[in-house]
Amino acid sequence: MRNYLFLFTWEFYFNEKNVNSLLRYQLIPAIVKMSTSLYLHMQETILILDFGSQYTQLIARRVRELNVYCEIHPYNHFPKLGVHVKGMILSGSPHSVKEVDRPEIDLALLEGIAPILGVCYGAQYIAETQGGKVERSSTREYGRSYLHVRKESRLLKKIPHLSQVWMSHGDTITAIPQGYRISAGTEDIPVAVFENDEKQVYAIQFHPEVTHSTDGLQLLSNFVLDICACHGSWTPSSFIETTIAELRTKIGTDRVVLGLSGGVDSSVAAMLLNEAISDQLYCIFVDNGLLRKNEYTQVLHDYREMGLNIHGVDASHRFLHALKDISDPEQKRKIIGRTFIEVFDEEAQKISEVKWLGQGTIYPDVIESVSVNGPSATIKSHHNVGGLPDHMNLQVVEPLRALFKDEVRKVGRALGLSPTILNRHPFPGPGLAIRILGDISPEKVRILQEADAIFMDLLRSSGEYDKVWQAGAIFLPVKSVGVMGDERSYENVICLRAVTSHDGMTADFSHLPYPLLSKISNEIINKVKGINRVVFDISSKPPATIEWE
Repeated sequence: MRNYLFLFTWEFYFNEKNVNSLLRYQLIPAIVKMSTSLYLHMQETILILDFGSQYTQLIARRVRELNVYCEIHPYNHFPKLGVHVKGMILSGSPHSVKEVDRPEIDLALLEGIAPILGVCYGAQYIAETQGGKVERSSTREYGRSYLHVRKESRLLKKIPHLSQVWMSHGDTITAIPQGYRISAGTEDIPVAVFENDEKQVYAIQFHPEVTHSTDGLQLLSNFVLDICACHGSWTPSSFIETTIAELRTKIGTDRVVLGLSGGVDSSVAAMLLNEAISDQLYCIFVDNGLLRKNEYTQVLHDYREMGLNIHGVDASHRFLHALKDISDPEQKRKIIGRTFIEVFDEEAQKISEVKWLGQGTIYPDVIESVSVNGPSATIKSHHNVGGLPDHMNLQVVEPLRALFKDEVRKVGRALGLSPTILNRHPFPGPGLAIRILGDISPEKVRILQEADAIFMDLLRSSGEYDKVWQAGAIFLPVKSVGVMGDERSYENVICLRAVTSHDGMTADFSHLPYPLLSKISNEIINKVKGINRVVFDISSKPPATIEWE
């Protein structure tokens, strides 16, 4: 229904008979603003209710791959279910439906509004609460299994018999509610898929969102595009169009100050704001003393080439002083976030009539920073999530808050962002502070900057940089004995971290060639004073995170 509201508004109001009256009473701006607001609130949406599954974010990613907008909300705190909600997905959970304090939701509030898909715990909850039966499994079923399709089903359209699926559950559905039918089972469980077409409620005992479920995306497509009748029109161009309209409506004639970091997120946020409000945007780049080698100078140059109005602020001493003797990673993040806000507040005061602070917050930042009564545990706080202190006179505007990292890149590409910035690896907001484990000192920063620069340069010259999602050097809080120039040394250890990923929600370590790793190690040890050992991190996410802190 893209632009239908705009067309309706135009045809209804802007005809030859009415246009003079509209101009006379200055109603055209008000009508445009009203129709824009209406359109933005009518974006077709799949609502994902999170019961705490580690895979909830992957469900959202798969739905987004179908060019359909979706949002994740805690099962016990979700928005009003308007006509824009075209379907609902109940996620899995680490809990059991047999627990006394299990997560609960009133299904009567959901049924009849839009089709429902229960996944794993969601399926068990539908069975248990609607008159079926769920029992504890004698053994936890985890891993690959194969669907035995029993009956024709809209949900299983184009999914072959014996399609591989991924199981992860400790309970088993042994009886389904009255009015439902079983569409598929597996060799080990009788109920893998059950549904009620009349109620438009569907339930599956496996995880279609993981790649191990070979036809999982087809199943989600059947639900989202066929059963929920979504149009699949949420594309980078439509996002740009609606976001620019929303920004203009939200900001009006106010001025915005935006923090630029040199990364993809803040760069795309800047371009969207610049498209929306042009000379009302004031960009500030803060040197917190924790950037990569020579990054401050390079970033300023890049953004001026893009035509952005940018001002550089060297606050490195202030940040490093505030971080002195601090080792706890959460404290580091909070100190950096607080200092960042303070610097921006001071700089914003120098610009008259600034009312907004622009930020490059993206969806994984939001998800990982939110925990509500049991759903996905807070992994770490993010410096740009959670609002501003009461004393600050700026409101927050976050154009990318709904996007995953790969979606941000697609939007940046559609906006014409320079490939130099667009293809840059993600870099954490707190910078090298969370890549220096333990306390921070100017000497540790120098050592890490030098080692990291060698790592990045050799990744680029070898052609491996663009194959890697994110890479960086980590300064470990240990020393080791070595031999350098026939003398004993006792110096620091650098860890190399390089991962491959699609969206940053999961990741595997990059299988860099051994000759390249050898060359990187030799270069760092020979050229960076204070390092005598280099190691390589071969852990995946999960269980590890991409950054060490």
